[in-house]
Amino acid sequence: MPPTLSYTADAMAVPAPRARYDGATIALHWLTAFLIAALWGIGQTRFYVPAALRHDYLSLHMTLGLALGVLMIGRLIWRATAGRHLPPVEDRLMHFAATAMHAALYLLILGTVALGLTKVWAGGSEVFHLFAFPAFAPGNRALGHLLGGWHALAANAIMILAGLHAAAGIFHHLLLRDGVLRRMVPFLKD
Repeated sequence: MPPTLSYTADAMAVPAPRARYDGATIALHWLTAFLIAALWGIGQTRFYVPAALRHDYLSLHMTLGLALGVLMIGRLIWRATAGRHLPPVEDRLMHFAATAMHAALYLLILGTVALGLTKVWAGGSEVFHLFAFPAFAPGNRALGHLLGGWHALAANAIMILAGLHAAAGIFHHLLLRDGVLRRMVPFLKD
């Protein structure tokens, strides 16, 4: 079967690369996506959970949020040290857009985690009745609402960007057929 063709900015056809990211990079990517979806889902449904379970539900959200922060730091370290770096297959404009999208996602994810932690520390909170975050602004409900609003806004922005990121991958796979999505989805066929 001949290789799929992709087109560079100068309209020359070149064979699409068959390279994929390493297993750790792929696993970190999909674990990040899973955590973000779970955290957003918990955030959106927190008021629909029975009151008796709400504390544990929010504790789960805090725990997963902290795990996401640690995971993102690990991803940055992995990416800077051992992760496989693949050459771009798209033209300069698409490569710039992809780089900007990744940077925005990383910054928003880390910022959202930081806002969530700051909100928890502002008012103090117990996690699964096991330990408590001390409050640095106890009783300051306005600060809690402000931080919570920013946290929610940033989380929604992550979901929008993640949706655009996924749509771009599908666009590459179905229309450009340049192998970009196969780099991160190991089971996809040509």
